[in-house]
Amino acid sequence: MLKFLRRLSLLGLIVIALLAGAAWWLVQRPLPLKDSPLDFSVAAGSSLRGAAQQIREAGVEVPPLLLVVLGRVLGVESQIKAGSYEISTGITALELLRKLTRGDVTQAEILFVEGWTFRQMREKLDAHPDVRHELRDLSDQALKQRLGVAEPALEGLFFPDTYLFAKGTSDVDILARALRASRRHLEREWRERTAGLPYKSPYEALIMASIVEKETGRASDRPLIAAVFVNRLRTGMLLQTDPTVIYGLGEQFDGNLRKRDLLADTPYNTYTRAGLPPGPIAMPGLASLRAALNPASSDALYFVARGDGTSQFSRTLEEHNQAVARYQKKR
Repeated sequence: MLKFLRRLSLLGLIVIALLAGAAWWLVQRPLPLKDSPLDFSVAAGSSLRGAAQQIREAGVEVPPLLLVVLGRVLGVESQIKAGSYEISTGITALELLRKLTRGDVTQAEILFVEGWTFRQMREKLDAHPDVRHELRDLSDQALKQRLGVAEPALEGLFFPDTYLFAKGTSDVDILARALRASRRHLEREWRERTAGLPYKSPYEALIMASIVEKETGRASDRPLIAAVFVNRLRTGMLLQTDPTVIYGLGEQFDGNLRKRDLLADTPYNTYTRAGLPPGPIAMPGLASLRAALNPASSDALYFVARGDGTSQFSRTLEEHNQAVARYQKKR
C-alpha cells in the first residue's frame, strides 16, 4: 500500500510538473495575431475577463481564461487599465498582461494653435482619425451644458496647446481638458495681475487677451499693445481694432477689410461701439494672457504695423499720423 501511495505521489508530481510546464509554455509562447502591429482598445470599467474578450475579438488568439488565471496568480486581476494599445508579433500572454497593468497605451496628439477660433478647433477635432466624434451631434448650447460653461459663448475658453490622448478619446473630453487648462491659467494670472486694470472680471481680461493675440505675433510687442488698449479703456476712447471687426463680419469677410466694414455696426465692431466686445475673438496663448493682465508701463494710445512684424507706438494722434505716413502710405 505504501509503495502504491509513493507511486501515486510521484505520478501526481509528474502531472503537476507537466501542467506547470504546459502553463509556462502557454504564457511564454508568442500569441498569434490577425495583423502586426495590431491595435485594440479596452473600455473603461472592464474587468480582466472583459478585457480579455475584447482583445480576442480584436484579433489576438489568446484564451480569455488564460489571462484571467494568470492575472489571479500574479495578483493583478484588478489592475487593468483602460485605453488604446498596440502590440506586435512576438508578444506573449505574460507580456500582454504586463502591458495592460502598466497602462502602456498608445497615444495620439492634437494641436490647438494660438489665435484659432472655436470653429477652427471643431474642424481640427472633426478631421482627427484617432478621436471618437461626439461633437458633430452637439449644438454649441448643448456643448456648453455638457462642459458646465456659464460664459455667454464658447469662443476663447480653451487653452491652445498640444494635447496627448489615448486613441478613441472623445472630442468632448479633449475640449474639457483644454477648458480646464484655460481656467487654471486664467485664475493664476488674474491673481497675479497688475493693480488698477479696467477689467470687471477675469472674462473681460480673457477678451482683451484674445485681441492682443490677434493683433501681433511678436512677443515683445504684446505688453505694449495691451497697454494701448488699457489706456484707451481708461480714457473712454474707442478701441478701434481691426481683428474684432473681422470677427464680427464672420463669413462675410473676404480677406479684404474695407472702410464700409469699419462702419458696419456689429457687437464686435470696436470702431462703432465703446469698450470691449461681448466676448473673446480667438484662443489667446499664455503670453497674450499675461500681457493683458500685466501690460507695459506706457502712455501710448496708438500703434501701427511697421511691415516687419513689429509695431510703432505713439502717444499722440500727430505722432501716429506721422508713423502711418512712414510705414503704411509709402507702400
